[in-house]
Amino acid sequence: MAVSREEMEDLCGIVTAPSRLANGTPKGADTKHGGQDTCPPQNGLKPPQRFSFSAEPTMEDIRRLQAEFTDERGWNQFHQPRNLLLAMVGEVGEVSELFQWRGEVAEGLPDWTETEREHLSHELSDVLIYLLELAEKCHVDLPQAVLKKMALNRLKYPASKVHGSAKKYTEYQD
Repeated sequence: MAVSREEMEDLCGIVTAPSRLANGTPKGADTKHGGQDTCPPQNGLKPPQRFSFSAEPTMEDIRRLQAEFTDERGWNQFHQPRNLLLAMVGEVGEVSELFQWRGEVAEGLPDWTETEREHLSHELSDVLIYLLELAEKCHVDLPQAVLKKMALNRLKYPASKVHGSAKKYTEYQD
């Protein structure tokens, strides 16, 4: 069952898929800050800018491109759920290696070289590609599953109870 945008907005308090202007810009998008969201101010400090993804390609576009790539090479015989999962885990390991021994890494990776950032983008892309292909093979509509999971997380972690805490939901008392 698909969840409508309005239902998700009501349940989650989020906008799921904004309408777009003729130029492709989401309606209400903050074009003054490179399309990045602005966080609410905290403790009187200037709010940080949030990174945002480009609008295209969509997850469906990526899924379709990967399906075409796999079909062209006759690899579907190898791309069964178990194999895709293991390949994705291997790629997550490669992402981990890029962070290994660095200590804490600042948001935006200011101390990384362009080559290191490019390597990270390749490895993260591999993870995403395998994740989308795994979801396809398991017939999981990932965008809808994400919306449902976010709604569940909002119920498990109400902001009024958990703000500023990293405890698991089972550790909170009513």
